[in-house]
Amino acid sequence: MTLAALALAAALWGALAGAVLPRAAHRFAVPAGEGWRAACAAGHPMRGWLGRTPCPECAAGAGALLLPVLTALLCAVLALATGTRPELAVWLLCAPVWVLLAAVDVRVRRLPDPLTLPFAVAAPVLLGLVALLPEHAGHWPTALYGALALGGGYLVLFLVNPSGMGFGDVKLAVGTGAVLGWYGWSTVLLGTFAGFLLGALWAGALVLARRAGRGTAVPFGPFLLGGAVLGLLTGAFTA
Repeated sequence: MTLAALALAAALWGALAGAVLPRAAHRFAVPAGEGWRAACAAGHPMRGWLGRTPCPECAAGAGALLLPVLTALLCAVLALATGTRPELAVWLLCAPVWVLLAAVDVRVRRLPDPLTLPFAVAAPVLLGLVALLPEHAGHWPTALYGALALGGGYLVLFLVNPSGMGFGDVKLAVGTGAVLGWYGWSTVLLGTFAGFLLGALWAGALVLARRAGRGTAVPFGPFLLGGAVLGLLTGAFTA
């Protein structure tokens, strides 16, 4: 399979996976301490977690087009950077989860445990299976160390400044640390630095635009994930 065909197939997978995320994003997007949504704004009960719209009885829904487009683009660039190496399967499985997490965090500044905790476990387990396959380009022990290091680092930041770092970010950092660690410590450092840089640039832009103050809370999950994706793409491309 050519690289272009691989990217096209990955984009198709991303579009199909992203197309059923709007309902999950709507149900998960509730403030901390509240139960997951069981009904839409019109009061219709919602059944199931996957669907093209938040409510099957309503005509339209937020994110119906945006989420599949973002997921398709993400899967395509991951395929272009990774090629036919077996770890691509892990990245393609993770991509819809990353898009969903970012969407929920942007809406309500929350990273749901039913997404972050399975990701934290599944990422190193799946990469361990990939390490048994030929032609992979990563290092599984470093993936495990990366998960511990990044999760531990974020835990320290949370303990030092709980108002500036949510515990959901700590849990998310475990899975992203494993993904970044697959390609080595330089990828871990790059992805971590990129995440903080993106977050700082966005917060600075909001302050300059007078849309936020210095103490305004900003959802960090999308920047953590964005930095991880940049690190992962660099690591995959240079591996």
